[in-house]
Amino acid sequence: MVNASGYALIDQNSSGMGNSFAGAAAVAEDASTIYFNPAGMSYLPDSQFVVAGQAIKANVEFNNNDSKTIGRLGTPTGLSGGNGGDPADWKFLPNFYYAKAVTDSIHLGLGVNSPFGLETQYDSSWIGRYQALNSKLQTININPSVSFKANDWLSLGAGINIQYAETTLTNALDVGTICYGKVNPRTCGAMGLTPQNSDGNVSIKGDDWGVGYNLGVIFRPIESTRIGVAYRSRINYTLKGNATFSNIATPLTGYFPNSAVTADFVVPDSVSTSLVHQLNKQWDLLADATWTHWSLFKQLKVVATSGTVLNNQTENWQDTMRYSIGASYRYTEKLKFRVGSAYDQAPVKDAYRTARIPDNNRIWMSVGANYKLTSSSSFDAGYTHIFINNAPINQGAVGTTVTGQLQGSYNSNIDVFSIQYTHTF
Repeated sequence: MVNASGYALIDQNSSGMGNSFAGAAAVAEDASTIYFNPAGMSYLPDSQFVVAGQAIKANVEFNNNDSKTIGRLGTPTGLSGGNGGDPADWKFLPNFYYAKAVTDSIHLGLGVNSPFGLETQYDSSWIGRYQALNSKLQTININPSVSFKANDWLSLGAGINIQYAETTLTNALDVGTICYGKVNPRTCGAMGLTPQNSDGNVSIKGDDWGVGYNLGVIFRPIESTRIGVAYRSRINYTLKGNATFSNIATPLTGYFPNSAVTADFVVPDSVSTSLVHQLNKQWDLLADATWTHWSLFKQLKVVATSGTVLNNQTENWQDTMRYSIGASYRYTEKLKFRVGSAYDQAPVKDAYRTARIPDNNRIWMSVGANYKLTSSSSFDAGYTHIFINNAPINQGAVGTTVTGQLQGSYNSNIDVFSIQYTHTF
């Protein structure tokens, strides 16, 4: 599971966490604006670096509701196995940013982060093992950026995103059912290869580099108000790697050769519009609306070099909106408190939900604080609890696949803890 919808990771700093990232494309509070809107570097001091980290724990529970598959006699029977345990363990997400003024109007910056990622790891004997065991996406993004202050009310920014993506997909194979279909029940039964009792496994791994860009603009119509608009481009990958099969019974090894594989994959483009308004000396009000082009993700198709399609999962995701509001309160010159909330639409439709990404709409509730340690350094902390709507699943179909039909629902929530150190020099 991930804490933003789809496989996006919005946790790119701690200073924004307490506001649920409301106003992120306009606030320009520190060098992490390189990610959210590079135009914000125009509002920073001469040199600044930020290092931040987020500890993320999702709590996921699957509840079975009549999952079934083909039985020994060719009639539907219940799928065996448990509920999969909690497939989401603790994850740590680091971020680093550095920005420097090279002239009065130009800043250069560098960000290193992970804008996309997910991982679910189910128990090996769970009831949905033929759909998914381990699903993992990791990205590393290197983001050199530049900002230009055109005048007192307009700043522009741009960046290049050099991004590495690595994926792992594993699941069990019902070798008994496959044997019944490809050989014959009598021969398979004599060898002990019966449905749901002779599982094999497949592991598919691939990686690739991609390049994209991000653009931003910040308007300041009056001294107390900023409006930011930021765009991040899509990045297309052709993931290349290998499919490895294990525990395949002798009569079937010829059907499952290890092979090189490829898969087309995309991370979506997005547009954010943010507002920050200083109400008075104590209060700032923040808001944000972000559109993400998730409808680019139509299917997850993995093809071997022989041309054999090893996986062809229909996804049919939909575009989403994320809305957030927040407020910051300056308690003293050194201490500031933050609060925020967000509504985050999920790109996954009920009809296409899978065990690899059992996503649904979510609500964020966040708190945070900033404390100035010295005139040149500060510490941020933030906490978010994410409520995720109950997510029904009906994946696969009895009689047409050897994966069986996984039916049930997911109950999930997420906790995120974030800290950050900022140094100005």
